[in-house]
Amino acid sequence: MPTTPSVALTATVADRILNGGEGVLRLAPTWVPRVFSTPGRRLRLHPDDYYAFGKDRGGIDERWLSSPIRADNGSNTGEFEGLSLVVDPDGGVVPFDELISHHGDALIGERIWTAHGTWPVFAKFFDNEQALPFHVHHRDQHAIPLGKVSKPEAYYYSPQMNNHLAAQPVSFLGLQPQVTRDELKERLVRFSLGGDNRITELSLGYRTRLGTGWDIPAGVLHAPGSACTYEPQAASDVLCMCESWSNNREVPEELLWKDAPADRVGDLDYILDLLDWERNVDPDFVPNRQLIPYETAQSVADADPGYVEKWIVYKSSSFSAKELTIGPGASVTVVDTDAYGAIVVQGRGTFGVHEAAAATLIRFGELTEDEFFVSEDAARRGVRVTNHSATEPLAILKHFGPGNSSLTPEFD
Repeated sequence: MPTTPSVALTATVADRILNGGEGVLRLAPTWVPRVFSTPGRRLRLHPDDYYAFGKDRGGIDERWLSSPIRADNGSNTGEFEGLSLVVDPDGGVVPFDELISHHGDALIGERIWTAHGTWPVFAKFFDNEQALPFHVHHRDQHAIPLGKVSKPEAYYYSPQMNNHLAAQPVSFLGLQPQVTRDELKERLVRFSLGGDNRITELSLGYRTRLGTGWDIPAGVLHAPGSACTYEPQAASDVLCMCESWSNNREVPEELLWKDAPADRVGDLDYILDLLDWERNVDPDFVPNRQLIPYETAQSVADADPGYVEKWIVYKSSSFSAKELTIGPGASVTVVDTDAYGAIVVQGRGTFGVHEAAAATLIRFGELTEDEFFVSEDAARRGVRVTNHSATEPLAILKHFGPGNSSLTPEFD
């Protein structure tokens, strides 16, 4: 049951893991519960296991991918909750953060290691029956004094993960251009009164469009809708919940003040200062923040009918992401400039030396063959990917760290 490490990380084990996979690590599934959400049940977890963390922990509505950090779920958070575990080819699992610390730039690359001293991003699937509460993530000027970092994020609505869109496939993002600070503060005052503070009336709702996404910088208010969403993001779990009613129940007021300094708890001006006001009320919010996938330069140049690769996240300086699709029976060597995390969402085949298959039904604590992390060296050598199906595409989502050198920046 790989929910906790089962192998001590020695130099021998660390080298065996990296070399045995020829620079490609196989990862165990990482499940995260949330008390403020109801699972949408599209994570391919067994129906009996969505509440496997037990009473008062909430349901599992997130799967974290290539995560170097722990979840911040309050006092009952498990020691390794949210942290990815790496599969040892000789059996057992080890913590991903320890393996990163051991190998350093040999795993994640000299550029990122020198700048960050860790792998500074992760991705997740979040999967909710209803929309999430309207909330914001701190920018660096507010996160760093708390010993944390800012949390920009992006969304991609993978068709493979959404056989249905659940109860509220509308995301409230940002604020209407005419909204004032005083109007928003009045809705925050209502939080402590109980019931619904109706804060999303000050926002705009956007229907979910599969195969597209959104770029959400830190400081931008958002209430993601009920699609199962692929979310690359900075490695942080800092947040401030601003909506008092969600998922047909009250949101605990402690989540409004979860990441506020002790001397600012109760000070609504502190909450308002978390916001990047210009981006929230941007009249060009859609063209500036919406993500429409486009084919990578290499994919266009190859013009290979056996595969296509698209940029699906490309507007953030903190991370980026691609979608790789291999046609039935095809095989391709995929070269990248940077280390990356990968998750198979459709089909079966091989990924480097590893068997690879999209999961269909996972028991809590079981291993899968769908998640990997590719070292920078292996990415630059190229990973051979083969589709073993004669009829079905092999689809893989890949997320990268800051400043991907193969991406022409479109940052605003």
